[in-house]
Amino acid sequence: MTDTLIRGRLLSFKRAPQSLTDSDSYLYEHDGGLLVNADGKITAVGDYARVKAAAPEDVVEIDHRPHLILPGFIDTHVHFPQMQVIASYAANLLEWLNTYTFPEECRFVESEHATRIATHFYDEFLRHGTTTAVAYCSVHKTSADAFFAEAIKRNMCMVGGKVMMDRNAPQGLLDTPEMGYDETRAVIEQWHGKGRCHVAITPRFAITSTPEQMSATQALAQEFPDLFIQTHLSENREEIRYTCELYPEAKDYTDIYARYGLLGNKTLLGHAIHLSEREMDVLSETGSIAVHCPTSNLFIGSGLFPLRPLTRREKPVRIAVATDIGGGSSYSMLRTMDEAYKIQQILGERLNPLESFYMMTRGNAEALSMETDIGTLDLGSVSDLVILDAASTPAMKLRMETISTLPEELFLLQTMGDDRAVVETYVAGKAMKNTL
Repeated sequence: MTDTLIRGRLLSFKRAPQSLTDSDSYLYEHDGGLLVNADGKITAVGDYARVKAAAPEDVVEIDHRPHLILPGFIDTHVHFPQMQVIASYAANLLEWLNTYTFPEECRFVESEHATRIATHFYDEFLRHGTTTAVAYCSVHKTSADAFFAEAIKRNMCMVGGKVMMDRNAPQGLLDTPEMGYDETRAVIEQWHGKGRCHVAITPRFAITSTPEQMSATQALAQEFPDLFIQTHLSENREEIRYTCELYPEAKDYTDIYARYGLLGNKTLLGHAIHLSEREMDVLSETGSIAVHCPTSNLFIGSGLFPLRPLTRREKPVRIAVATDIGGGSSYSMLRTMDEAYKIQQILGERLNPLESFYMMTRGNAEALSMETDIGTLDLGSVSDLVILDAASTPAMKLRMETISTLPEELFLLQTMGDDRAVVETYVAGKAMKNTL
């Protein structure tokens, strides 16, 4: 295979932007070139004429002007088995789980169903420009097998785990401490490191795991210290109350996970809305990541994520952002950050568009400790890309007539954009969206 030269307006972040005028925080090339080798790695980036001059004579050129070329979006908290419960009407988290989610997840014992949904899952994320996601499968190993098999087929960098849960769920969704340990270990041996797959140790949350299962989870974490750990924390006040009743010896919800050695710089804690100062300190000291899921938090009515109090404090907490499909109501990271912006507005804070696009790309890659591979257009990164058109709908095209700066364009994409704004999605240099 020959090299590919992708032309367009390049945008890639070097670090978190400090303000709306912090142009040093990102690379922007108005007429840029991205040279990608046969392995899908970026080998040159910068001004188009300069990159073209250094490219092989037989390079294949793809011209995406005048569109923006960014690293593919990264989603750090999704539920693979919940595609068919999106937009389910319920009063709160626990009602939503018991009425819709748990019955749906029981279906994933069937490999044919898991495989079918996996196909739709990857199609939908690529349609919306997301090239990496961190997913909860169901309690069944069949679901994890289907999830990772589809990731291999599409050469996508994906993180996933078989959920562990041995109480407070329907019989068809329960394992045991021993089964949860054994099947998670089997998933690790079968899929971790294969292609671009990463396995996460995945106790759903403390409500659905007995102390015995939490001990089994701790054993896995000690045995495989480099693996991700993902679970839920402090999404809903009734959830917090019930969780603390189940673990009366713990100081608070966060302390449950700390007692079992599950906190650390590769631990992703979904939601983390209602935290005490003590809990924030613990997350900061352990390097654990609070994952903000704005569309889900608003849809289920869980609460407003305190982004600034977490990041501005003397002991800041690491943050990631996510759709939380299917509690979340959109697969789009653009829609996700639009809701994140609105939450901060309600809280009297600001979230500027440079921050939003940083979070969706490099920020989430840094949360996953993967920024040398994904999330940027840096040399050596894998060319997982999204191509965006800020004039993709009639209303957006009309608004673009009055836009003159990059931040204004990004804010329009964030506010009004969806899958229609995604011209193309590349995975390791291969165009994927328009082949769906």
